[in-house]
Amino acid sequence: MTSVKLYVYDLSNGMVRQLSRQLTGRQIDGIWHTSVVVFGKEVFYGQGINTTAPGRSHHGSPMQVIDMGETALDEDTFNEYIQEMSQHYTADKYHLLEFNCNSFTDDCVGFLTGGSIPSFIKDLPTDFLSTPFGAALRPTIDAMYRRPTPGPAAAPAPSAGADPQLAASILQAVASQAQGGMPTQAAAHPNAATNSLTAPVHVVTNPASFKSFLGSHKAAVAFFTSETCPPCKMIEPVFERLAEEKGTHGGRNGAGFAKVDIDVGLGSALALEWKITATPTFIFFLDGKKSDQLLGADRNELRTQVDLLLFQVYPPHPHTSVPMPAIQALSMNPILFSQVPPIDTVLSKLASFIDAQPWPPSTALTKAQAISTLSGTVGPYLKSRFATTPPPAPLPSATPAILVSWAQTTAVLASVLPVDSLFPLVDMWRLAFLDPAVGIWAATAIASQNPISAFLPKALATPTTAPSKGARNYLLTVLRMLCNAFSSLALAQRILGDAQVRGAVMGVLVPSLLHDDATVRTAGASLAFDIAAVVQKRRVEAVRTGRGIMEEDEAEEGRDEWDVEMISALLEAVDRERENEEVVHRLVAALAFFLRLSPQYQTQLAPLLQVLQSKDILRRKLSAGDGWTAAGGIAKKEVKKLVEEVAEKLCA
Repeated sequence: MTSVKLYVYDLSNGMVRQLSRQLTGRQIDGIWHTSVVVFGKEVFYGQGINTTAPGRSHHGSPMQVIDMGETALDEDTFNEYIQEMSQHYTADKYHLLEFNCNSFTDDCVGFLTGGSIPSFIKDLPTDFLSTPFGAALRPTIDAMYRRPTPGPAAAPAPSAGADPQLAASILQAVASQAQGGMPTQAAAHPNAATNSLTAPVHVVTNPASFKSFLGSHKAAVAFFTSETCPPCKMIEPVFERLAEEKGTHGGRNGAGFAKVDIDVGLGSALALEWKITATPTFIFFLDGKKSDQLLGADRNELRTQVDLLLFQVYPPHPHTSVPMPAIQALSMNPILFSQVPPIDTVLSKLASFIDAQPWPPSTALTKAQAISTLSGTVGPYLKSRFATTPPPAPLPSATPAILVSWAQTTAVLASVLPVDSLFPLVDMWRLAFLDPAVGIWAATAIASQNPISAFLPKALATPTTAPSKGARNYLLTVLRMLCNAFSSLALAQRILGDAQVRGAVMGVLVPSLLHDDATVRTAGASLAFDIAAVVQKRRVEAVRTGRGIMEEDEAEEGRDEWDVEMISALLEAVDRERENEEVVHRLVAALAFFLRLSPQYQTQLAPLLQVLQSKDILRRKLSAGDGWTAAGGIAKKEVKKLVEEVAEKLCA
């Protein structure tokens, strides 16, 4: 028996540990590279498969050595395996996220011991790509390896992080370390990625890896192929497109897609185990058990079988078969507040508030510094971006330098100025959030730099009954700013995915729906709609791609309790609204989005709707009297149809 060790290195040399929270919003301790040490040598994948004395590669000394057990195989057998694998793990197929050193070591460990490498290493790409920063950098990483990103071409993010230059330097350092192994014939073109490998397709070469693959997917499709099989080459692009459309990449529910070349590694053993007698053969798995099999290159039947598999694992929501034309006609675009005030007047008013305010001596900025940042940096940006005359094309965007300086000034002013004096500053950020670059930056900024976090605490303390004029203006402007923040999907996901920020937003939103001021109620209803639209977009996409909607999809975000709170608040607001038809329209539209495709509809929401007498609340809005002050009830035909549809089809 011979021991098998896993050497673990950090390709970022500690940079990611220090900067990950700033860049991604979560702690990542390293960008892991691994190699296998067995029979007195270290074997790893970079520029092809490389072999060196343990600890003598260009990566230096490992950060960690993990004992992977022992192997009963002899060295000659392992060498033969590596020789076979070298035809598969070539330099041109390397991809930092998809097919890398860790893919290779996982195969080797599976071959030697029947085990697999630790999940914290295998899951790192998925964890990284699930952050807004990772998603924004995905096109850049793909471009480095010349692999096209599926779907429409994505423009590079203008400021996808605290500092794009810093992100670029980290990427370059990691890529250089990752693939900087010993020269091979392919080294002259290390990034000429082939088209035979795509992100959602797992390449499996041994039974242990195949077992691990099946264990990590509720639904799985295995494509048994051979290099010498012409029909396999014809059907392979179809298989890869299905993997893109219906795979689990990007944190989505879907099927796992695996490719097994029966002539590579222990592929022949897998073929024998699963009784593969011809290629191409597709086997479909439910919870790790074979459910069906398809022989031959029938693209239509392959797509049908994949859809059927997903239907079984992720059955469609029952409401998808119920026609709801009024709800389906609703736009899922956010309601935005884009009116541009006289920027010089706003700056002048804010400067006068700063001048009049007593300034604690320990404050991080002086009055002069704060005013200088606003008038000398922020003002020119806003006036160029939101010019009253025809602006230049393309529109100028905020740079990270502007935003960091402005955010630091905002944090100081939010701590010093009273609520009555802050609303001009909030209004400037309201405008800025219409710039996509600002949304991307805010989605990845640390909490202390995010202006939303600076403004929410004072908004939470604003009274909803008989507030001062300044307090009312502040709350109204914060609500409108939050609506505009939802123009950025990355920022919307950051807000809804952070329990603390989401809780603060809810603390501001719910009372605003019942506010004495009709304008505040309109802004609150708009924000409720924008939040519901983001949730609905995600659910509609799940249904559209055939992945279905399961309760566990949203349980991690605590969305079940949050849905209940939102739906209860929306119904109470509808019940109390007596005069503003537009407020009712937005509230009922938000309610429809939260209800229609909710995975908790049958288990939690339907009983709740009955207890809250939701149908009666909505029906009362359709006639004059207790529920509505206008004669004859709601006048607008489209609003009336929406209220009737939600009442009869979702609240029945």
